[in-house]
Parts: sequence; C-alpha cells; structure tokens
Amino acid sequence: MPTYRDEVVILRTHKLGEADRILTLLSRRHGKVRAVAKGVRRTSSRFGARLEPFMVADVQLYRGRSLDIVQQAESLGSYGADIVAHYDRYTSAHAMVEAADRLSEADATTQQYFLLVGGLRALSRGEHASRAILDSYLLRAMALSGWAPGLDECARCGTPGPHDAFVAQLGGMVCGACAPTGSARIDRSTAVVLRALMSGDWDAVDTATAGATNAASGLVSAYAQWHLERGIRALSHVSSRGTVS
Repeated sequence: MPTYRDEVVILRTHKLGEADRILTLLSRRHGKVRAVAKGVRRTSSRFGARLEPFMVADVQLYRGRSLDIVQQAESLGSYGADIVAHYDRYTSAHAMVEAADRLSEADATTQQYFLLVGGLRALSRGEHASRAILDSYLLRAMALSGWAPGLDECARCGTPGPHDAFVAQLGGMVCGACAPTGSARIDRSTAVVLRALMSGDWDAVDTATAGATNAASGLVSAYAQWHLERGIRALSHVSSRGTVS
C-alpha cells in the first residue's frame, strides 16, 4: 500500500527549503522512517507543532522513493513542552533520541518504540532524576538490541559474582581473572544501582547516594557508547545527576 499509518516518536528534524522539514521517526511497526513534512514551518501549518522532537504522534504517510511524505498527524503524547522547560530533562531526552537514532534498522523494534515513549513520558513528568531515567533507558535499549550487560556472573567466563570490575568492552562485570590491568573497580553500592536501573527498581535508584548514581552513570555511558560504536554527543551536556523537578 502506498499509504500507511503508524505511531511514531519524532527523533530529530532538519529544515528543507523554505517551509518543509525532514523528520527522522522511530515508529511502532515500521522501524525507523525518514519522511518529509511539507509546509510545517509556516505559521498556518495545521500540524507543525505535533512534529517536533520528543513528540509522539499518530501519522499517515505516503511511501516515496527515498523519503516518505507525512499527510496527517494527530498528537498522542505532547511531551516536548514539559521536557524543554527543564535543562536536565531536555539534555537527557536529546541523549535518548540520539541513541535511538543510532539503532540499526533491525534493532528498531516495537519494544524499542515503547521503551523510548515510556522514557520520554517519565522525563516529561519528572518522575525520577533525569539522568537516572536516561541511564535506565540506555541499559534497557542495549539489552533489547542483544547487548545486555553482565551484572551478576562474569560477562566473559560466567563465574558467579559478585565481582568488582566493570569492563564495557568485555560486556559488563568481570571476575578478577578476566579483568585487564587497570579495569574500573566499583563498590557494592554502584553495582546495586546498575542492577536497579536495569530492572526498574526505582526505590533503590531514588534512594541511592549521589556518589553511587554518578559512578553508575559513567559506566552506563561508556557501555552504551562502546556498543553503539560512536559517541552520543548529547551526553556531554547531561548533568551527573538531574534533579526530580
């Protein structure tokens, strides 16, 4: 069918000509989509505000040769305004959509779509510290792509933990025998935060010390960027621990 409908998250936009935009979308059923939204930069546009980054929309698209064309858009989640009003939410959301955009076509699944929508919704509501929401999103997105970090057994040899070395290149926590010289050593509280971020144990995350959450954030950042094979530029603007606001 030349025309189709889907639910999408707007990841990023680029200007095209005087009034159009090129959109990169993560959709529920069609993976990543690049499409043109014609006339959305005009003040008279009927749905321009629904096609901004961090927004969730139900769109109708026409299949084109290289880029699809947005024909209709109805808002499903107006998260953008509540996100951009807070710097920590804004920078964390940018890192999340940048990571989502780095996913391969095979990894851009329905589960990834729902994970991103849930993360943006939590950011917009200020449910937890912004950096913690971002870290949890990154760990789970990696897991859905087949790169779940080993946090209990040694990621290299399978020796039961607990272990105190984390090596992104080896897949997570590793035992003393597998840990290269100079490996990052983490304390028990940091390991607890990592497990809580992965499992969604927000009581444990919210009550953790700043030192433990900051250490966990550094490890999550290193792990995600290693597996995505390119740095996430927005991470350089994310504070070590965004406050709940």
